Amino acid sequence: MKSQVGLSKFGISAPDILALDFDGVVCDGLREYFQTTCRAYEQLWSVPVIKPLGEYASRFYRLRPVIETGWEMPVLLRALVLGRGDEEILQHWPDVLGEIVAGERLDKQAIAHCVDKVRDRWIEENLEEWLSLHEFYPGVLDKLRHILSQNTPQLYIVTTKEGRFVQRLLSQQGIEIPSTSILGKEVKRPKYETLRQLIHDAPLSRPCLWFVEDRLKALQDVITHGGLENIQLFLADWGYNTAPARTQALQDPIIHLLSLDQFGGDWSGWGQGY
Repeated sequence: MKSQVGLSKFGISAPDILALDFDGVVCDGLREYFQTTCRAYEQLWSVPVIKPLGEYASRFYRLRPVIETGWEMPVLLRALVLGRGDEEILQHWPDVLGEIVAGERLDKQAIAHCVDKVRDRWIEENLEEWLSLHEFYPGVLDKLRHILSQNTPQLYIVTTKEGRFVQRLLSQQGIEIPSTSILGKEVKRPKYETLRQLIHDAPLSRPCLWFVEDRLKALQDVITHGGLENIQLFLADWGYNTAPARTQALQDPIIHLLSLDQFGGDWSGWGQGY
């Protein structure tokens, strides 16, 4: 267990760069995820289902933490339709995903294209309905506004979601972040490479970057690939993750488990632990 001291005890008072994941850190889009998934599923599989897709919603919400990128969502719903169990999916999602993709000869790029087209069409036809299915976590927007008003730290959104969708959602809340600061799926590189580029491009010689993510694996990838000095990693405990993942973060000497209250508070409170 990490000690209950803040980062300021180690001479780290505040970040120069703050990089945030979007879904599961800034925005809770579970309802939109599921509705988009159902629409895409109906286009991708022209086969009857055992029961209406809407009846899988509660299970889909519970299993959302296994998803790494958006194209997997229809395959997750497919797994539920095929009768795969929740615990099997939670414990062995990469295997389940691989089996379904191989067994049905699925093309992940085609699935991703379908999901994006569903969103584009929905936004074009009924923007208000689409926006209404997203909720922002309490206090997060206020934190973003404060950061932007102070112009420090330098704020970036690093996400696997399409950047244009992120910008649309933030703009609707009156938060204008330059498109160059929203690094989405379109950049076509892993998050750890994006973080490395942010540090490389910063005007400071040794910028301190803090990265908040709700997927433990994404944070572990940053550690595994190395080459990132002066970086602090935070797992958002309010996001799409499981109790075992949060326990792992508590026991990890490098990753800090972050609460929503800490996120909205002073930098000195980050990294204090539980």
